[in-house]
Amino acid sequence: MEISRLLLLKQLLADKKCFDLRKSLCEINDERNKNYNLLYTAINEQQYDEDGKLVKGFRGAILEGSSRSGKTWASIYIIIWICLYKETNCTVNILKETYNEFKTTLYNDFKKILPLFNLPNPFEKAEEIKGFKIGKNKINFLGADKPSKFHGAQCEYLYVNEMLPVKQAVFNQAKMRCTKFWWGDYNPSVTVHYIYESVITRDDVTFLRTTLLDNPDISFAEKNEILSYEPWKPGSYIVKDNSLLCYNKKTGKVEVISSTNQPPPHLENIRQGTADEFMWKVYGLGLRGAMKGVIFEHVDYIDKFPDLAYTYGLDFGFTTDPTALTKCAEDEKNIYIELLCYEPIETPGAINEFFNALGIEKNIPITADSSDKYTSNHNGTVEMVRDLRGFGWTIKKVSKTKSVMHWLLSMKTKKIHIVKNHLHKKAEIEQQMYKMREIGGIAINQPLDKYNHMWDSARYRHMSYHTVEIDEKMTKTPQQLGLNY
Repeated sequence: MEISRLLLLKQLLADKKCFDLRKSLCEINDERNKNYNLLYTAINEQQYDEDGKLVKGFRGAILEGSSRSGKTWASIYIIIWICLYKETNCTVNILKETYNEFKTTLYNDFKKILPLFNLPNPFEKAEEIKGFKIGKNKINFLGADKPSKFHGAQCEYLYVNEMLPVKQAVFNQAKMRCTKFWWGDYNPSVTVHYIYESVITRDDVTFLRTTLLDNPDISFAEKNEILSYEPWKPGSYIVKDNSLLCYNKKTGKVEVISSTNQPPPHLENIRQGTADEFMWKVYGLGLRGAMKGVIFEHVDYIDKFPDLAYTYGLDFGFTTDPTALTKCAEDEKNIYIELLCYEPIETPGAINEFFNALGIEKNIPITADSSDKYTSNHNGTVEMVRDLRGFGWTIKKVSKTKSVMHWLLSMKTKKIHIVKNHLHKKAEIEQQMYKMREIGGIAINQPLDKYNHMWDSARYRHMSYHTVEIDEKMTKTPQQLGLNY
């Protein structure tokens, strides 16, 4: 009799715990995970007119954050809330890069969470589940590796889990077939992505960045593992606008962390060999940290070009690659760069017109790429530089006497300043993505030939600044070269 009472009491306590947990789904407060609060509020605040057009609230949400910030669990909790309290007969599609990835991630999460709410748990025994139900509401698992699945895959709600690898075309197809609300989450392990350029910029999309410190349910072990990545002493730096700042003793100001401006080190993590700046930025702070192997990792962005003598650097681009023109100046310790052109221009005539419209001075030297050529109907293969000289520009080919790495390392001995003009977003992308080549995950001493157009133009100008060698052919006039204009 005593045993049966204990079992009954245990069941009553379990039922009470489940009841309280279900009830809590309809509440938001400061103690809840911020990701859940955002999704709950965004869905509840939606208002539609008689034609079904959204007139208030958001159509979607992006959850960006560090590892273990509770993005995925908050998403599963919101799906359960939708099925228990919001809808009676809806479809929720969950999208990942591939279907097989569900088996090692969300399968386990649903397996742990569903019993907490006393809901049927098909993940307990089944090895493969394409979908399941909560009440009459259907939850489907879809892999982004098979876009054909989305034709006709309409849903009321869409959740894209770890969405960075999901191609934009697939995401657009899935989103287009979602009639009420969609959301996605990711760890920001890359710095260039369509999410940053065309999703979180929308007025009908709400955005939240969180870290592990925003997750009240993170375990002690998980928290300590991520904290072990921290390379700097806690409290010695701040995060502002996706940048890390610390006090610079030399200038007496709070400035961006760089190779010459570092906070005090985290001695314990360094001693144990766990400190990792990249891992801490992405998985600890939830920042779009620079990728590993970035060549110009630390640059300073300034509001205007300084009052210094300057010249130009030019890297040719054609059908797909951009033509990059940079205005550059430097002294013993600094290099200043302003990106003035960043789009494909195929002919010297078009470049001439663009330079005139831009107000480039014909008497200011331009150092250009020496290898790019174009095909002219009249002259056959003719060097771009010769034709631009014919238009009156003071332009010469760069003299490539030393390796690319030599000149990149030469530039890295100075502090790089980039002007924040209308093209500075393009400059930021190149700064964050121009990196060393990797073979088998090991970086080699060779730059990747990608995201380097601005850097190449600035490098040509830097090479010219440090050498007086000029291609003798470029000292001749167009008439001496037999060209008529």
